[in-house]
Amino acid sequence: MSESQLESSVPALVESCFTPAYAPGPIPLGSPAGWEPFTVPLSHYLWILKRHRWKILAFVGSVVAATAVISSRLTPIYESTATVDIDRQMPAGVIGQEATRAPLNDADQFLATQIKLIQSDSVLRPVAERYHLREAETGRMERLAGTRGADAPVVLKRLKVTRPPNTYLLLISYRSSDPQLAADAANAIAQSYLEHAYKIRYRSAAGLSAFMEKQLEELKAKMERSSAALAAFERELNVISPEEKTSILSARLLQLNTDYTQAQGERMRKQAIYQSVEEGSLEAAQVSAQGEALRQLMERRNQAREQFAELKAHYGANHPAYRKAAAQLQELEQQLREAWNNICRRVEVDYRQALRREQMLEQAVAQTKAEFDRLNARSFQYQSLKREAEADKQLYEELVRKIKEAGINASFPNSSIRIADPARPALKPVFPNLKLNLLLAFMLSTLAAVGGAVLSDVLDNTLRDPEQVRRTLGAEVVGSLPVVKPWRGRLGPVVDSPTPAASTPPDTALTGYEESIRTLRNSILLADFDRRLRSVLVTSASPGEGKSTIAAHLAVAHASQGHKTLLIDGDLRRPSVHRRFKTPGVPGLANVLLAELPWQQALVRLQELPELDLLPAGPPSRRAADLVGKGLAQLLEEAALHYDLVILDAPPLLGFAEPLHMASVTDGVLVVTRAGQTSRKAVAGVLATLRRLRAPLLGLVLNQVHKEMSDSYYYYGYYGKYYKQPPKS
Repeated sequence: MSESQLESSVPALVESCFTPAYAPGPIPLGSPAGWEPFTVPLSHYLWILKRHRWKILAFVGSVVAATAVISSRLTPIYESTATVDIDRQMPAGVIGQEATRAPLNDADQFLATQIKLIQSDSVLRPVAERYHLREAETGRMERLAGTRGADAPVVLKRLKVTRPPNTYLLLISYRSSDPQLAADAANAIAQSYLEHAYKIRYRSAAGLSAFMEKQLEELKAKMERSSAALAAFERELNVISPEEKTSILSARLLQLNTDYTQAQGERMRKQAIYQSVEEGSLEAAQVSAQGEALRQLMERRNQAREQFAELKAHYGANHPAYRKAAAQLQELEQQLREAWNNICRRVEVDYRQALRREQMLEQAVAQTKAEFDRLNARSFQYQSLKREAEADKQLYEELVRKIKEAGINASFPNSSIRIADPARPALKPVFPNLKLNLLLAFMLSTLAAVGGAVLSDVLDNTLRDPEQVRRTLGAEVVGSLPVVKPWRGRLGPVVDSPTPAASTPPDTALTGYEESIRTLRNSILLADFDRRLRSVLVTSASPGEGKSTIAAHLAVAHASQGHKTLLIDGDLRRPSVHRRFKTPGVPGLANVLLAELPWQQALVRLQELPELDLLPAGPPSRRAADLVGKGLAQLLEEAALHYDLVILDAPPLLGFAEPLHMASVTDGVLVVTRAGQTSRKAVAGVLATLRRLRAPLLGLVLNQVHKEMSDSYYYYGYYGKYYKQPPKS
């Protein structure tokens, strides 16, 4: 499978070949109609492994062998394990068991704490000093560090403390080259852990007891002070119970508030009557206590007025009846005025009495409320002093009890930690594990080798097969030329003899390279183009791609078919075509462009191939290179009248100006690249330049390919074997 499929996983590398300077777009110009995003199949990875199989096998074999040698030279290490059981249901003390029992919902945190406690310096230091474990682990160089290293916390690298899942067991394991030392160290660490846990508990209980005894004296003094303050306050109040006194005042205040409210209502009623009477309201006087007498006088006055009015109408002023009625009416008027004045005085007196009663009740309520507030405030203070005294007394008694319990519990050697299974010397070492080491070495080295092979293939930024070119550059590969090992990429003279030896069959004279040249020639000339090709430009992205060799062999192959062919060496800087045919290099194209002679006079005709003519480059000339664009077009037009095909060998397109002129005047451009050597970025620049010039691109030629470059070249191995076979009789 093509390398372009592998590179789909690294789009950054693909995008690096399509920068805006020369990339036509996301889908390259000139790509086939069926162009679509590609994926990496599994077969490509298998091909990568096949390609690098010997390197992978060598790397894996060396790593496994080195692992076996190193493992055999290592000192065997033995491991012994002591099992410790922790019972969390056991009480921590004899007295107050329920209060000191630990919760059961924090098993993970509790056991993690115990593991850290086992690895602490207080547990490990006595064991390390007893069995000299620190010197055995650190070595002689660190023992010579002095007392500063001895004072550092003890850390045993060979100690391992684990907990089996869903258990309250702790496994204390120690490794050593001596199996007996490993067992003794594990048991000693477990025993040191038990003793350290008991010491922590004992020191905690003893410290608590000492602290409580120290606080007992202060608490006793505080209790005495609070009791004395309560007694003094009771004497100051001069009451037996402030609560009862407060209740009496509360009831009295409630009654006074009721009377005061009633007095306010009575006063307002009498005040209203008084104000009405003062305003002369007869109706207000009638509702008073003397209202009945006033009403009778008013009725008598009204009757007297009626009689006086009748007598006045019948008698005169001197009539005795008239004077008697007038005197009687005047007397009734006088009595009515006196009764009215008497009622006003009585209403005023009632109003004054109601007002004074209201004021007296108001003063009584205020005094009672003040007394109630004062006593209530003192009652709160009394309650506070009483609670403080009772709390101090209760705390003192509780502290005395706790001190006694702590003393008893501290002297009781009870522990919830037990050694369930002591460690024993091991028979087989746990390190090194030869089988495991070899297996890990094999797996890791295989992964590293395969990853390196895949990574090297991913990071390869060169062109290697036609599918990759089509996918990444949008161009077609019209031919692939194999590597010819005896030449090492360089062909000798193209034509050595007119005809092959008579004793050699014609088929054996053809090599895989020549057959590929013929295939390339047919791919170019037999394609369905709009017009017939009369001139072909052979160029490359950089020097050393093999373009001159391909141009020479392509010309020979075309001439061998009986077609008139002209091969022009257009590389005016480093000409090489004449050397391949062993012909003179001058005169040539440079002389023609300088108008020193016609181009027909500069031709070199080969006796071995009458159908092939050569036009060498001639002497190097900068002035001639500048005249390429003007003279070469006319030369090609004239040559097209005499030759079936003109092949122009041009300099590399990148970095030189004359190939641009040559590409614009030829019928087709053939770009040569070295498979596995030429960068995609350089070829992409060449293609972008040709498209910008609208030069007709025939396609790319992959030179020096072999079957190890891609799984697309498997047939080259078959052809190589075929051509190496001796001819059959």
